[in-house]
Amino acid sequence: MNAPSAAPSATELLAEKAAALGPADIPAPVRECAERLLIDIVGLCVAARRTDYMQAVIAACDAGGPCTAIGHAATYDPGTAALINGTAAHGEDFDDTFEGGPVHSSVVVIPAVLAACERFGRDGRAALAGMVVGIEVLCRLSMVIPKAIHKSGFHPTSVLGTMGATLAVAKAMGLDRRQTVNALGNAGSLASGIIEYLAEGAWTKRLHPGWAAKAGVAAARLGQSGFLGPRTVLEGTHGLYYGFARSLEGNYGVLTEGFGKKWYMESITFKPYATGTMNQPYIDCALRLRKRGINPADVKEILCETAEGYVHRLWDPLPSKHRPANGYAGKFSAPYNIAVAFMTGGAGLAAFSDEMARDARVLALASKVRYVVDPNNPYPKAFTGHVRATLNDGTVVEERQSHIRGGAQEPLGRAEIEEKFHGNCKHGGWTREQAQHFLDGVPRFFDGPLDLALLRR
Repeated sequence: MNAPSAAPSATELLAEKAAALGPADIPAPVRECAERLLIDIVGLCVAARRTDYMQAVIAACDAGGPCTAIGHAATYDPGTAALINGTAAHGEDFDDTFEGGPVHSSVVVIPAVLAACERFGRDGRAALAGMVVGIEVLCRLSMVIPKAIHKSGFHPTSVLGTMGATLAVAKAMGLDRRQTVNALGNAGSLASGIIEYLAEGAWTKRLHPGWAAKAGVAAARLGQSGFLGPRTVLEGTHGLYYGFARSLEGNYGVLTEGFGKKWYMESITFKPYATGTMNQPYIDCALRLRKRGINPADVKEILCETAEGYVHRLWDPLPSKHRPANGYAGKFSAPYNIAVAFMTGGAGLAAFSDEMARDARVLALASKVRYVVDPNNPYPKAFTGHVRATLNDGTVVEERQSHIRGGAQEPLGRAEIEEKFHGNCKHGGWTREQAQHFLDGVPRFFDGPLDLALLRR
């Protein structure tokens, strides 16, 4: 066995930073962000609890254990609870996004932390510490080599989420530095997630955050027990970035620079629409076209400028994006998103049903949507939208959106997030009183013993 390098590895530096972060180091705005993310994730779990894909997940899991599956009466072991909640929270692609990566963070970290804290009797303070460390680090992990993991055919939320969930659980459980380094080293070999779901609207993207959360719980427990993992799991010759981004050239300094002082998680985007992040500004553009009173039958063509990084996910192959296989596939089709928003005046959960994805009027308009790559598009630093509609009489009508609503430039307020939460809970069959009961307890959630029993219904 080769002798360890004298220089500290990225995981050792991360373990040091995470261990040093105490309750007093979490600023009030970061706690507020954690509360909002918690509200969003719980609502999304409730919204998805009766869906066909979640029924399939529940049927594949053995009940029994101390941990809560949100919206379900049965309890589970911590890994299974993390799997169920992570899958449910991402199921409708309505969860938060960090634009710099891009990556979904809380959908992985929060289910993992809640499960671990329930299993090991950790309180709300430990849960808060685990959540903010895991979410912040996951945002930072996504900026080391932006876009490369997606371009290589993998899902960054799943791959990097395993690392973020592991560090979050390690922090929440109180692992020491050596245990944390081993946990992260082991997590690299548990990371996974290909993006072939794009081909036919298969369900596997929904599974990715749940599996990453489950893997994070497992990796942290392995590290706690002394199972050795590679220190250089991130930057090593055969490490995570080499395997999933196909490169070692990246900004590893972003992982720890200003840690505990600069909080990237404060700029996380809360989605206003129930669809993929990159579609959100296009929907705003389409809705503004609709407000102009344009008749869809008068539209000859809609041409959209887009980022090169969007093409393989939202635009190609164009014939299948014009006619997505089902409502879920519609979430990854820019033409469908533009058309359904234009036709219906919204892009909520109902806009992505299988029935809506077969609507002849929506598909007719979607078939008129084309794209051209803008080489100067700022993605992933910003998510933009553009539509230029040419009408049958030759009139050209154009709309642009320079940013994503719900993000740092135009954030959703807490009241808007709580109303989104109520809508999701209603969709999942909770009464407004049930939902409000949870909301009323959120300001105290991180201050004392952790009790999730009220979410088991």
